[in-house]
Amino acid sequence: MAERKKIAAVITTYFPRSHADVILTKFLKGFPTDEGHLEPQVDVAAMYMDQIHERDVGVELAKEYGVPMFRSIPEALTLGGKELAVDAVLVIGEHGDYAWNEKEQHLYPRKYFFEQICGVFATSGRSVPVFSDKHLSYNWHDAKWMYDRSRELDVPFMAGSSLPLAWRSPWMEYELETDVEAALSMARGGLDSYGFHALETLQCMVERRKGAETGIVAVQCLEGDAVWKAGDEGLWSRELADAARESIEGKEDGAMEDHCQNPAAYLIEYADGLQAATLMLNGYLQGWGYAGQVNGEVKGMEVYLPDDPHAHFSYLSLNIQEMFLTGQPQYPVERTLLVSGALEALLDSRHQGHVRIETPHLNLTYRSYEQLPIRSQAPRPSGASLVPFRPELKKR
Repeated sequence: MAERKKIAAVITTYFPRSHADVILTKFLKGFPTDEGHLEPQVDVAAMYMDQIHERDVGVELAKEYGVPMFRSIPEALTLGGKELAVDAVLVIGEHGDYAWNEKEQHLYPRKYFFEQICGVFATSGRSVPVFSDKHLSYNWHDAKWMYDRSRELDVPFMAGSSLPLAWRSPWMEYELETDVEAALSMARGGLDSYGFHALETLQCMVERRKGAETGIVAVQCLEGDAVWKAGDEGLWSRELADAARESIEGKEDGAMEDHCQNPAAYLIEYADGLQAATLMLNGYLQGWGYAGQVNGEVKGMEVYLPDDPHAHFSYLSLNIQEMFLTGQPQYPVERTLLVSGALEALLDSRHQGHVRIETPHLNLTYRSYEQLPIRSQAPRPSGASLVPFRPELKKR
C-alpha cells in the first residue's frame, strides 16, 4: 500500500469560521459533501501559524490530531530537518492582525509565505504542489513574482476562491469556445475581500469563451449614483443584472436602487473586445449571481454558499487534495493571477477618483480546463453538506 502524502499547512491564524477553519479543518476531520462525508486521502503532517488568535482553535486541533506545530515555515516544510520532507503545501493567508493600506487592501503576507516555501524547494532541489488561498497578493508585482517563481521551480500551483466550485442554480457551465458576448457578476461585501470572489466568479465563466482568455486592457471602478448612471448609459447591462439577481434568493424586495446607499461597479474591458462588469450591492444582496449573453440569449444563475459546515470549501479542498495526489492542478492558476491584477487596478481606479486605468501588464493569455473540477451539479446542498461542524456557534 502506497504511503499517504504528507501535507504542511502554512497559515496566518486559526479561529472558528476563519479560512483556516473552513479549509484546514476539513483536511483533519473530512469533507462534508452532497455525496457524503469523505475522509481525507492525505495527512496534515506539519503546521506553521503566524499569529495565535484570541479565539484560537488551531492549537487544540493540532494537538487532537497529532499535528506538530513549528516555529517557522522552513521548519514546517522540513519537519524540523534540513531538506524538504513533505509532499505538498497548503497556504491559507487570510485573516489576522495585518495592516491595511490607503486603498483599503489588507496586506496579508502571502508573497512572503510563498517566498519562504520556494526557498526550501530551491535549496532542496525539488518542488511539490502548493495551493494558496484567495488572491495571490494585494499587488501585481508580488502576484506576478509568485507566478514566475512557481514556473521557474516547476511548482504545481493552484490558488483562488471557493466561488467557482459552489452550487449553481440553475446549473450553468459553458463549453470551451462558447461565444460569450457580454457578462456580469454581482455580490456584496468588501471591495477587496469579497470583490475578489465576485471577480473570480465572473472570470471562471468568461475564460471559457471563444478564443480562450486574452487578457484585460482596461478597468474602471465606479461608486454611488455613478453606478446607476453607468447602467443607464449601457456601460453595464441592466438586462444581465436582472437575469443574475432573479435567481438569487438572498436579496431584498424591490429595486437595487432602493436598498444600496453606496453601490460599486467594476467595469472590465478584455483584449478581444468583451465588456464585462461586477456589481457590489451592499444592502440589497446577501447572495451571489452571474449572467451572460451567448448568441443573443441572456441566462443567469445564483452561486450559492451554505453556512456551517461551509461545504463549498469541501469542494475547493477536494480539488486541492486532487492536485496534492496527482501533481496536476485542477484549473489554471492564471485565472487567479489575472483577477489579482485586475482587482489591484480597480482599487487604484477608485483611489485615483474612479478614473479609467489602462492595464497593458494584464496581457495574460491562457485556456480554461478541459475536464470539470470536482463539484456538485445540484442546485442546492444536501446530505452531509448541511451537517454543521460547529453547531455550538449557532447558539451565540
